[in-house]
Amino acid sequence: MAPMDFLPDHFGYVILCIAYAVVNHFYLAFQVGKARKKYNVPYPALYSKESNIFNCIQRAHQNTLEGHPIFFVALLLVGIVYPKFAAACGAFYITSRFFYAWGYYTGDPKKRINSQIGLLGLFALLFAMLYIGIRQIGCCDAYLPF
Repeated sequence: MAPMDFLPDHFGYVILCIAYAVVNHFYLAFQVGKARKKYNVPYPALYSKESNIFNCIQRAHQNTLEGHPIFFVALLLVGIVYPKFAAACGAFYITSRFFYAWGYYTGDPKKRINSQIGLLGLFALLFAMLYIGIRQIGCCDAYLPF
């Protein structure tokens, strides 16, 4: 048996989505590092008393990190049953996190909201996870063909 034969067909899409999320994380972290130098915010300070833009850059990264545990659990659990659907939802959500950050980087936190449509990808994963759980315990015989 090959090392990955236990995974469902097309689970590679889920793995690639996780890699995309890691790229997103490193990108956001790198932006915080650059901003630390530019706005002179030394470690261990998380925020600046002088620079709202630094704080916005930091918050964009921190907010993304806060949502990652829920996202990864949902992505992996849904990906076991519906790997292409999970990967598509995940890619949509992660892409929106770039736009979320770029809006936040302007220093106007209201501009981050324009990219909140990406939460649809996360909510779709959460709905699918709930659906799979209900089916798994035998409370529903309906089958979603995605």
